[in-house]
Amino acid sequence: MGTWDTGPFDNDTAADFANALDEAEPEAREALIRGVLIRTIDATGYLVEAEEAVAAAALIAAQCPGGEPVDMSYGPETPMPVFPSDLRVLADEALARIVGDEDGPASNWVDPEDWKQWRAILTRLRAVLAPPPPSIAVFDVQP
Repeated sequence: MGTWDTGPFDNDTAADFANALDEAEPEAREALIRGVLIRTIDATGYLVEAEEAVAAAALIAAQCPGGEPVDMSYGPETPMPVFPSDLRVLADEALARIVGDEDGPASNWVDPEDWKQWRAILTRLRAVLAPPPPSIAVFDVQP
């Protein structure tokens, strides 16, 4: 993997994924993102598409409250569609799978500080993607 920084699109594989999204028809972009997330969640063994899944999660998180915009230098140049809310759950599950895979992308970092920064980015993405807790009405109960 050619990596130049720790951001979601700061590697060759994610940059290629951004190019694929740019080249896809607008209505096909959601399917590309959904597919990479599901394949990452369901993968056995090496997580082949982990870098793409992180990039996809960043695109979804960018549309959530508290989400940060995606770096347009390496991310997709074309606007993304508004993603359905179920993609938030898939993105969070994919990131959980990536973070939990000790032999996967986490093991690729040579510099421990880069690994820590990358891990912090994934943690922030997961915090944004986590669905808000359901609001439950609290009743004032009198004795």
